Amino acid sequence: MRTPDTLTQRRLPARWWPWCSTVARVVLAGVWAWAGVTKLSDPDAGVRAVRAYEILPEALVKPFAWGLPFVELVLAALLLVGLATRPAAWASVVLLGVFMAGTVAAWSRGLQIDCGCFGGGGQASADGVRYLRDLGRDGLFLTLALLVAAGAPSRLALDNIAGT
Repeated sequence: MRTPDTLTQRRLPARWWPWCSTVARVVLAGVWAWAGVTKLSDPDAGVRAVRAYEILPEALVKPFAWGLPFVELVLAALLLVGLATRPAAWASVVLLGVFMAGTVAAWSRGLQIDCGCFGGGGQASADGVRYLRDLGRDGLFLTLALLVAAGAPSRLALDNIAGT
C-alpha cells in the first residue's frame, strides 16, 4: 500500500511546473499559428469548411471564416510571447470548446465533412471523416490550454516583465 509520502514523492517537482506551462504555451501557440496560416492561404476553403457544418446562417459564414484565422494568429502571437497569457489561454479554451461542439453537432447529424481545422474542409467521403481523431486532438489542445490558463505562470513570458 502506498503512503501519502510515497505519492507525494512521485509528483512532478514544483519547480518544473512553470516549464511545463511554458512548453504547453509554446505548443499551443504553434497550433494556432499553423491553423491560422493555413486558413489564410486558402480563404475559400475556409468558407467551404464553415458552411459544411450547417450551423451558422449564411450571412455569417464568410465573416466567421475570414475572421477566424486572424483570431487564431492573435492567440498564437500572445501565447508565443507570453503576453496576456491567461486571457489568451482562456480564449483558447472557449474557442476549442466551440470547435469540439461543432464537430459533435456535425457528427450527431450524420454530416460527412472534413473539419477544416488546418485548412481545407468541406464535404468529405465517408472514409475521410475522422470525428473521434479530431475530437481527441482538440481535447489534447484543450488540456494544454487549461494547463496554461489555470496552471503555474510560465517562463520566458512578457507577462513576467509586465508584472501581470
